[in-house]
Amino acid sequence: MGTAVTSPLWSLGPSSPALTSSRKPRNLNTSSSSSFAPRDPAGRSGRRPRLVAVRCGDSATIAPSAASPSDGGVLEASVIKGKCRKWQWQGQYSINYFVSDSDPSASPPGSKPPLLLVHGFGASIPHWRRNISILARNYTVYAIDLLGFGASDKPAGFRYTMETWAQLILDFLEDVVGRPTVLVGNSVGSLACVIAASESRKNLVRGLVLLNCAGGMNNKAIVDDWRIKLLSPLLWFIDFLLKQRGIASAIFGRVKEKDNLRNVLLSVYGNKEAVDDELVQIIKEPADDDGALDAFVSIVTGPPGPNPVQLMPNISLPVLVLWGDQDPFTPIDGPVGKYFSALPSKLSNLSLVLLEGVGHCPHDDRPDLVHDKLLPWLDSLTAS
Repeated sequence: MGTAVTSPLWSLGPSSPALTSSRKPRNLNTSSSSSFAPRDPAGRSGRRPRLVAVRCGDSATIAPSAASPSDGGVLEASVIKGKCRKWQWQGQYSINYFVSDSDPSASPPGSKPPLLLVHGFGASIPHWRRNISILARNYTVYAIDLLGFGASDKPAGFRYTMETWAQLILDFLEDVVGRPTVLVGNSVGSLACVIAASESRKNLVRGLVLLNCAGGMNNKAIVDDWRIKLLSPLLWFIDFLLKQRGIASAIFGRVKEKDNLRNVLLSVYGNKEAVDDELVQIIKEPADDDGALDAFVSIVTGPPGPNPVQLMPNISLPVLVLWGDQDPFTPIDGPVGKYFSALPSKLSNLSLVLLEGVGHCPHDDRPDLVHDKLLPWLDSLTAS
């Protein structure tokens, strides 16, 4: 769903103003130099949207702003789950994954690179319900439930780290996909993809697409944001409480109540109509599994892991960054957002698109805007 950088733990009710940008989204100057059949694959509404400027690399481009949402382009969670498979990781952990092709190994040499979709904190494969169908028209699409999430194992007492998820991604690419792959991640899934790409030594990664990339596995990674500094005593106290099993269980029980989950989702989505009953169930169902509490506590209280500032300068692969400007978890005016905003002028391999009126999960919030930028970028990647 989102990111442990600002976990749903602190959003049991409406979004906390201390974690939300105090400034209105900035308008970008257009003169700046700087085998599926979806109901509506692009997820567009019937009305023609008005146009607003979004930033792409060093120049401005045009993308539709928030229009009336529709239910088109949604692949039902039950259909996605019915096509999922299992892969045994390190001989002991069952990892749930999806692949769009019945025989992906039959792809001819030189064909378009496969895609691997990696969800964010609290989410799982069905969170890509609005994207799989349109992407699968021209690409073999894989999606994975990270260890501790979705229908993948949630081992009791396991210590989760960003590096563990990155290694899981690399092993999956080598053992299952077997071809250079474009990694598409949201939130902590984006960061796991960045770490994987920075550590890959076998040409397993062809490109990166980052959707509102997290700065770390949890709040400890964000040290320069006044919003986090303001709440840091509370966050450390909550860490202490979560290490008390009984208290942690009570807190987690409240976090995963449907009404609370819906409130959290509404606070991080720009397009409120995208927050439907199915989305709430997608988040809630895995949270009821054995081991989900252990995963929650470990992720929220564990080490934040490597951050993008350390990793991005070492990545020479093509990178597309899509960022919803209404994200209260990793706001564009926060340290992580500011860092990525400055990268296009420093890294020629990276393009940035700021999506107006979009929250922390752009792919599910406004899939039409994401597809409008992602599909041409993928085409250019294939042609290069």
